[in-house]
Amino acid sequence: MKTISLLTFAASVAFAASAGQAFAAGDAAAGEKVFAKCKACHQVGEGAKNAVAPELNGLSGRKAGSVEGYNYSEPMKASGITWDEASFKEFIKNPKAKVPGTKMIFQGLASEGDQDNVWAYLSQFKADGKK
Repeated sequence: MKTISLLTFAASVAFAASAGQAFAAGDAAAGEKVFAKCKACHQVGEGAKNAVAPELNGLSGRKAGSVEGYNYSEPMKASGITWDEASFKEFIKNPKAKVPGTKMIFQGLASEGDQDNVWAYLSQFKADGKK
């Protein structure tokens, strides 16, 4: 009986830890709604193409300024950013502060929750646009 109680406790702790991590990482469904602000310029998903701004498939781990066929600003190409959660959130909070001279005219997402959620949404998409 003692072994079952310890296993139950261990499983509960593991579940709580993983649930906390999922919450901290953001809510992809909420991020999809926030991403509506970005759709005027960016595309994501199967069939996404460069438009006013580059497509955002496979963003996690990608070097800034590297999407083939998109004409980036020199400051973005020279930024040295490799996109991950931290660099994305810093950029999307205030794009012009992070990369002075960027062509991105969006003012940014001040809400850390919105930043988390958009990252959760975008990071679902592989380079081919599939989730």
